[in-house]
Amino acid sequence: MGSGFSFNRKALVDGFQEDCVQGIQGIRIQAVPGRLAFAKERFIEHLKRLGLADYVSINRDNDPAAIRFSLQNSLAEQWAPDWDTTQLCRHLDLDTEHNPDDLEREILLAMLLCPVPFDFPNYDELASAVRVRKNIVTAARKTSLAFDTESAERPEDYWTYSEENGFTILPGKSLITALIEATQPEASGKLYSFSCYRATEYVILLAIAQELAVCNPELLDRLQHQWERRAIKSAEFHEVFLREYGAEDAPLPLRYFVPGGRTWFRNPDDHSSDVSGYEGSWVIYLGNNQFSNFWKLNQPFTLTSKCIELYHWRNAVRKNSVGELFIDENIVAERVRQSLADQEEMAAILRIMMRHREPAGVYIDGGCIDNTREYPHLLCPGTATLKLPTQPHLRTVV
Repeated sequence: MGSGFSFNRKALVDGFQEDCVQGIQGIRIQAVPGRLAFAKERFIEHLKRLGLADYVSINRDNDPAAIRFSLQNSLAEQWAPDWDTTQLCRHLDLDTEHNPDDLEREILLAMLLCPVPFDFPNYDELASAVRVRKNIVTAARKTSLAFDTESAERPEDYWTYSEENGFTILPGKSLITALIEATQPEASGKLYSFSCYRATEYVILLAIAQELAVCNPELLDRLQHQWERRAIKSAEFHEVFLREYGAEDAPLPLRYFVPGGRTWFRNPDDHSSDVSGYEGSWVIYLGNNQFSNFWKLNQPFTLTSKCIELYHWRNAVRKNSVGELFIDENIVAERVRQSLADQEEMAAILRIMMRHREPAGVYIDGGCIDNTREYPHLLCPGTATLKLPTQPHLRTVV
């Protein structure tokens, strides 16, 4: 049992449970039968090291090529009722900010609770995926930026810009270092301008590059070369680097989040969503009911405060001297402060916002929670699902 991990043992059952957990899919490893037993053994050892092994159910689902791990049903109901993973740290007394093992525990417990399966072809990819999520959380906690939807800037010692290729890395400069310099003022001493969407891309890209340095240096070389040639961003970034789970017709539970995942909060107000940059908010889930706030480093959002912030955008729409709409952030901050201090008002706002979002172009009944979440592709040699665009004249970066 790791230090700092404690909880109420009343409902625990000794040893693994060989049963099916109703509604919970958790983590599934699909491999040839000869490798499946090895993957099972390695993951069990991993769970034992973290003190989690006694609380996991194992199920074969009548599939000789797959094995599924999930949190025992009785514990799921105690620790995350209705799939509310935002309270895991509170229930289990986890200190994920200061104890890396506690962060890993929260990540795995949330994955073990998932209503759709996290699929992996072997244990190595599972372990890699957990490390990437830890990297994302660590980077997001250090990221502090200046919000700007009209312009952007990067450290000139590492980056250059062209309209055709976007922000690219200068030859001979490390992609990992360049991303840290652009996003972490403790390294650069400066805040650089970003939109929230691009900020999440840089945090995720940094975490992926850091993991590739450990598990797949050849793919890291190709990624480095890609960013010397052309940036991948927006819809292409999503397609190349991320997997999505949940769906419009089968949305994830409202309060289900895994640390290191990216999610979107939609602005359900028709008028204020016309302001550039305020259509919604892209954030990283940090765990412990905290979401990234790249504009105020030491003030992460809770699920409640994020919903209330988006709600009050509608009350802060103003026009500038040339008649263009903008959001007055000072008004937003004051309105949020007032709402958080008024339990009745806060509850009324959450009844509107704590719903799944409506389809694009629909503004009827509110709701800001997205139906899906996003996380990176697999990265290990031989099983990686991250496929970079074809790169002519590929060279190795020294």
